[in-house]
Amino acid sequence: MNNNQLKSKKRFIAGASCPSCKAQDTLRWWIENNIELVECVECDYHEQRKPKSVESSDHGSEQMIGIFKPE
Repeated sequence: MNNNQLKSKKRFIAGASCPSCKAQDTLRWWIENNIELVECVECDYHEQRKPKSVESSDHGSEQMIGIFKPE
């Protein structure tokens, strides 16, 4: 794998407002290690969403570094 395959393209969420600072069109979204990440470029608000399979597992409440998916 080269570096381009490891990096995910960050996309802005059109029309979305930041839940923290309420600024519009400042949220960007991307997936890293199968985890959805959202951050505001104005106030540094950030949120991560784990896949439902992880949240419903016995280890869902534990701190997660990443998800291993063999190719």
